Amino acid sequence: MQPGTGLTLDILPAEFPLSDCQIPIRGYSYAMDTAHEVKAPVTVLEWVGGSADGTLRLLDQTLLPERTQYVDCRNVETLWDAIRRLVVRGAPAIGVAAGYGMVLAGQQAADLPALMADLDRAASYLESSRPTAVNLSWAVRRVLDKARAAAAGPTQGVDGLRRLLLDEAHAIHAEDQALCLAIGRYAEPLVRRCAGVLTHCNAGALATAGIGTATAGLYLAHAAGHRFCVYCDETRPLLQGSRLTAWELMQAGIDAVVITDSMAAHVLRQGRVQMVITGADRIAANGDAANKIGTYSLALAARAHNVPFYVAAPYSTFDLSIADGSEIPIEERGGEEITHGFGRATAPAGVKTYCPAFDVTPANLITAIITDRGVIQPVGEREVRGVIG
Repeated sequence: MQPGTGLTLDILPAEFPLSDCQIPIRGYSYAMDTAHEVKAPVTVLEWVGGSADGTLRLLDQTLLPERTQYVDCRNVETLWDAIRRLVVRGAPAIGVAAGYGMVLAGQQAADLPALMADLDRAASYLESSRPTAVNLSWAVRRVLDKARAAAAGPTQGVDGLRRLLLDEAHAIHAEDQALCLAIGRYAEPLVRRCAGVLTHCNAGALATAGIGTATAGLYLAHAAGHRFCVYCDETRPLLQGSRLTAWELMQAGIDAVVITDSMAAHVLRQGRVQMVITGADRIAANGDAANKIGTYSLALAARAHNVPFYVAAPYSTFDLSIADGSEIPIEERGGEEITHGFGRATAPAGVKTYCPAFDVTPANLITAIITDRGVIQPVGEREVRGVIG
């Protein structure tokens, strides 16, 4: 494998040792052989139109699997609401959407100073929508930095800067697709060893612009002819595992079985799965990983039954500015998600609730972190910085 813009990734043999996977990958152009060509079973988001008058179209994931409907975001406020309500969700997809949100923020200004002021306000505003997912702030700051650098250079006018914003958002979108594929190339050999895989929440195509993070290796292994079963944790309280992961896997023809979160330990004890793989919303420098609530308990169960527990995430999900998971902000959501899930009362009126959206899995429970730049194993700060930093 040669790092560079024209990178070609060969399929790793099944016996490929994980420690040998720690190879930085800097280029994002990949050649695939025909047998392994795979496309995402669903399109989560797309930009429609030009830089000055375009809109961001989002698949409304709150309505899946019953209805397929789209939301058109024509301003930053609509996008903020869509992110907050989980119309678009998953750290990578949120990041891509936020990049386009910066384009929306730049559409109204009449001059360059006003445009830059709008971008500054939009960056902080969008970051407030989902504080745990680091990809969101990474994307808005990347677009903002690009705009600041351009504004400080030779004058190109408002129209030119708007085009630059859209180009950068498109670049983030395309890069995420390539990152998913790279993660899949590293994960596929692990999946090929398994007859059963367990996953939590949705870190699939619905959570990214590509074929997912936790699901990327599943899609590539399936395309290569390997047959296996994926157990999908229901993932309470919003059921992203049953509503989203099972749905998208079925669209791709992959055998999916839905279980409640409380069944996972029993499934592990029975030996039905040989690996657990999840995504992440933020990973600290030492490898502690924040993901959907319930991931930590799943990692504990996997350790108790000697089943490898993997986290799959792109480099943009790492936050090397924080030492460990204790510094990761944990979003808390409204108690109605517990007491009135999907409109029906499931708890007594007036009962108190505690509803953290994420938990942190300590690095010592993670077998390896599968990234676009290589596989991090063992998981610790030295290894994380060696691959990511």
